[in-house]
Amino acid sequence: MADTGIFATTAEVSRKAGANASATSNVEAYINDYMTQAESYINCITRYNWSDAYSGLNVDVKGILKECASNIAASYVILYDTSGFGSLLEAQTMLDFLWDRANEGIKLLKLQVEQEFITGA
Repeated sequence: MADTGIFATTAEVSRKAGANASATSNVEAYINDYMTQAESYINCITRYNWSDAYSGLNVDVKGILKECASNIAASYVILYDTSGFGSLLEAQTMLDFLWDRANEGIKLLKLQVEQEFITGA
């Protein structure tokens, strides 16, 4: 099976999920599913189809998309089974960090869409 995500790879998501992530959910098949959901969420929440426009995007915008999508997907990997982490606090700290960084990136993407709308009007 190959990576099917557009914004990030399985390896990038696995690194963010951490060493204690579930061996069941930290595999390509699960991560491909999580990536599809993350990419769709980002497209919907920003009201722009980044997936379709991806090949023509600036490298910095691609980096923000990679960070957002991999953070969201890594959160799903962690949430699948938190029992491998030293404590629930460890898992929660990772989830809080990933979600915060995903939300900050989404804010930046929304600003990009608004700017393009304003300058294109």
